[in-house]
Amino acid sequence: MKKMVLEYGLPIKILSQKEGGFVAVCPTWSDCYAQGETVDEAILEITGVAQSLIELYNEEDLKIPLKRKVSKKLIGEKFSIPVIVEA
Repeated sequence: MKKMVLEYGLPIKILSQKEGGFVAVCPTWSDCYAQGETVDEAILEITGVAQSLIELYNEEDLKIPLKRKVSKKLIGEKFSIPVIVEA
């Protein structure tokens, strides 16, 4: 049996904090937010939060409030993933 990879679009907004660091929030998913010392760290953290929430929502049979970008990609096939770096 081949495994599938599902890809979702995760819209985020980055906010700087007065006391330092950054908060990443998803405007369409109130449960999905994270913070980090840098923009890169905040993005990495919110990505992990989204992955955990997607797994939880699937287990609980809840609707995931994100658009699936590509329905299925097979493991073992070549594909690309976004790499985001603060410039």
